[in-house]
Amino acid sequence: MRLTQKLGSRITGRLSAHRRSRLAGPVVVLLALVLTGGVFAFLSPAQAEQKTADEDLVAQGRALFLVGCSSCHGKNGEGVPTEQGNQYGPTLVGVGAASVDFQVGTGRMPMAQPGTQALRKPPVYNEDEIEALAAYVASLGPGPEVPASSETDTEDVEEEGVVEGGEFFRTNCTACHNFAGAGGALPRGRFAPSLDGVSNKHIYEAMLTGPQQMPVFSDEVLTPEDKRNIIAYLNEREESPKYGGFQLGSLGPVTEGLAAWLVGMGVLVGFAVWIAAHSTRSTKKKGGAA
Repeated sequence: MRLTQKLGSRITGRLSAHRRSRLAGPVVVLLALVLTGGVFAFLSPAQAEQKTADEDLVAQGRALFLVGCSSCHGKNGEGVPTEQGNQYGPTLVGVGAASVDFQVGTGRMPMAQPGTQALRKPPVYNEDEIEALAAYVASLGPGPEVPASSETDTEDVEEEGVVEGGEFFRTNCTACHNFAGAGGALPRGRFAPSLDGVSNKHIYEAMLTGPQQMPVFSDEVLTPEDKRNIIAYLNEREESPKYGGFQLGSLGPVTEGLAAWLVGMGVLVGFAVWIAAHSTRSTKKKGGAA
C-alpha cells in the first residue's frame, strides 16, 4: 500500500513539474491546433462537395429558367410589369421550391399562352429539370420547401385520421372543390380543378403554397398531420365505389339540373307531341240529298 502511494506521488509530482514548465503552454496550444485542423480537414471536404453540388444544381436551374421562364418572370425572377401597371408574370422571389415543383410538375407552367388560369397538362420538364428549377427559385429568397416523402405518405394514417381529414375538407375546401373534390366554377372565368388523379405531393404543395386563387394553408393553419389526413380522405374517397347511379361529373345541382331539363322536360315535350299527333281527328261529312 505504501509502495503504491509512493509511486502515485512520484507520477503526480512529475506531471506537476511538467505543467509548471515554460513549454507546457505552447505544447498544449500546438496539440489543440493539430486536433482542430484534423477535424476540420475530415469534415470540410464533404461540406465543400455538397456546396459545389448545390451550386451546380442552381446554375443548371438558372440556365433552364432563362430559356423557358424569364420572358414572363424576368431574368432574375423579379417579374415583368405591363403597361397597365400589372404583372405580366409575377415575381418569384420568396415563392419557394414547393411552388415551382407544383406549378411545373403539374404542367401548369410554362403556360402555352396567357389566360385567366393556368391549366393542368403533361409537364414539359422531367424530374431532374424540375428539381434544378426549384433549386434556382429557392435561391432567390426563402420560401416553402418541397415536402419529403414521409410528409405526404398516408399509408399509416388510421381511420380516425381519415374521418378528421374529411371534416377538414368539408369545412375548408368544398366551397370551391365541392363535396366530391370534382371542382367547380369560380368568379371571373376561373374554376377550382378536380382533385382526382392528383398526387399526394402536389395536393400537399397546393395547400402549402396556395396556387392561383387558392388560399394558403400554412402549417400554422393546418398542421402537416392535418394535411396528411386530408390527403388520406381524398384518396379513400377516390377509391371508394360510386353509388347512386350516374355521377354526372359529381358537380351537384349544375349537371343534375341540366339533365333534368334536357332529359326530363325533353321526354315530356316529346310525349305531348306524340299524343297530339296520334289523337282522333273529327271530320265533317257532307249531308245526303233530301
